[in-house]
Amino acid sequence: MELGKVTALMKAAALEVAILTGHLVLYPSGMVAERLSPTPPPTTIAPGQRPVILLHGFVDNRSVFVMLRRSLLRHGRGCVESLNYSPLTCDLRAAAELLGRRVDEVRARTGHAEVDIVGHSLGGLIARYYVQRLGGDSRVRSLVTLGTPHAGTTVAPLADAHPLVRQMRPGSEVLRELAGPAPGCRTRFVSFWSDLDQVMVPVETARLDHPDLLVHNVRVSGIGHLALPVHPTVAAGVREALDAGGPAAAGTREEEPGATSVA
Repeated sequence: MELGKVTALMKAAALEVAILTGHLVLYPSGMVAERLSPTPPPTTIAPGQRPVILLHGFVDNRSVFVMLRRSLLRHGRGCVESLNYSPLTCDLRAAAELLGRRVDEVRARTGHAEVDIVGHSLGGLIARYYVQRLGGDSRVRSLVTLGTPHAGTTVAPLADAHPLVRQMRPGSEVLRELAGPAPGCRTRFVSFWSDLDQVMVPVETARLDHPDLLVHNVRVSGIGHLALPVHPTVAAGVREALDAGGPAAAGTREEEPGATSVA
C-alpha cells in the first residue's frame, strides 16, 4: 500500500476514534425526547426554507447530529428536528412508517407542504424506503444520505443476528425492493460517500445508482464513517445540497469534480 494511502487511513482512523469518544459522552443526552419546534406564525414561513428532519443510523440516536444541526440553524434553517427510532426496531419498514408519521406531523405544525431529510448510514436507507415505497416523494423535496449502504454492506458478518443488519446486506429483500422500478419519483437524492469509510464495504456501496431517481453522488476523501455527520466541510456540502433546487434528469449519477477532500 502506498505511504500516502497509509497516512490517510491513519489520520482518518484517529479522527474516528476521537469522534467516537465524544459521541459516547453525548449519547445519553440523545436518548431524551427532543423539544419540538413551536408552530411559527404564518408570516414567518419561508417557502425556500423547508423543515429539515435528521435521521440517525443503526444503534445510534439524535446526538450524532449535534454539529450538523447547529450548522443548519446557524445558516438560516428555522426548523431542524431529529427523529429517534428504537434500538429494538427489527424492521426497516417499521422505522420508515414512523418517519412518515413524523413528516406529516412536522408539515402540519409548520405549514410547509414539503420537508428535507438528512439520513446517516441506516437512517438514509430508512428515509429512502419511505420516499420510494411509502409515497414519501410527495412530501420530501430533498433526501441527503451520508454513508448509506444503498447497495448493501458486507462489514461485520457476525452482526447478522440482528434483523436490521441482515436488511443492510447485499441482495436483501428490502434492497431488492429499493432496486425495483420507481417511475415518477419526485424527491431529489444527494448521496455523500467516502473513500475511507470502513463501515461501507465496498465503499462504493454508499453511492446511489438507480435509473428512475434524481441523483447526485458526492465523493468525499479523507474521513471515515463517523465523521460524515460531524465534519464542517461535509456540513457545508449538506447545506448546499438542501439549498439547491434546480431540476435534474432521472437516472443522473453525477460526481463532484474530483473528490471533496477534508483531510
